[in-house]
Amino acid sequence: MKKKWAVAALLAALGQLCLAQTPTQWQLATGYRAESFHTRNLSAFALDVEKVSQGALQIQVRPNNELFKLAEIRQSVQDGRVQAGEVIMTGLVGEVPIAGADTIPFVVQSYGDARRLWGLQRPLIEKHLAERGLKVLYAVPWPPQGLFTGAPVRSMTDLKGSRMRTYNLSTQRIAQMLGASPVDVPMAEVNQALSEGRVDNMITSAVTGVENKVWGRIGHYYPINAWFPKNLVFVNVKAFEALPIPVREAVTQAAARAEARGWTMSETVATESTRELAAQGMKGERIAPAVEAELKRLGEKFSREWVQSVGHEANVIFVPYYFQR
Repeated sequence: MKKKWAVAALLAALGQLCLAQTPTQWQLATGYRAESFHTRNLSAFALDVEKVSQGALQIQVRPNNELFKLAEIRQSVQDGRVQAGEVIMTGLVGEVPIAGADTIPFVVQSYGDARRLWGLQRPLIEKHLAERGLKVLYAVPWPPQGLFTGAPVRSMTDLKGSRMRTYNLSTQRIAQMLGASPVDVPMAEVNQALSEGRVDNMITSAVTGVENKVWGRIGHYYPINAWFPKNLVFVNVKAFEALPIPVREAVTQAAARAEARGWTMSETVATESTRELAAQGMKGERIAPAVEAELKRLGEKFSREWVQSVGHEANVIFVPYYFQR
């Protein structure tokens, strides 16, 4: 009953605001395609905000690097050139090393693990972004990352000397550890990079493989579940605090619903994309046991390097992650 009264009071307050002022307009920049499940979730979030705020806040989602390239979005929101944005969290590792927890290989093996990691990681991400004038709204994971290759992988030597698509500092280091040459390619440009022969293989999700129609150029898919990277949605703090309190509450509530909805969407597209790869003639092959064991050894080495470089905050996440299940 109390909850119903609280909702009624919020709606009443929002109604008064709508009568008293013209709508506030926000732009939300993302580097991903309009048809991506992340972008569809952003659009649902924007509609939810407009509905709950009774039109007091309208958010226009600008996909596909339309406003800024993916690597420029965080700084653009921080500078106030756009009110809100979405990036892949590991793209922040240059300034926020703890964001790299998302790409430590073979630590997160399920969506349940990914939820626990985000619960521990979020307070630290919020603190670092707040120092930069940004407010975290929500995060949603990509499906688990598999290995896509043009030729079969029977031993680690099959990856040495190859050109591996990377998308941040962490994946660059992983490529180097595998003996491959890192080639930086944003998700929206994977198809072009493959067509031009700039990359031979990549560690990415099945949905990226489907969205870029990699079959024909990439023949093998190994579902190694290497990690679950997350996309992060955030807003400029000054823009957020300029909103009336009821509208801020509407944004926060819509963000919580977007996060829950996005995680469900991620699991759904993971299943659908794996089926589509198979329908297009790509088999989800089990990688050779010797290669799997070597990949996990490299993952352990990467983990040690990462913890040593990050220091105390790494322990804040991984001590409870491993020992407080």
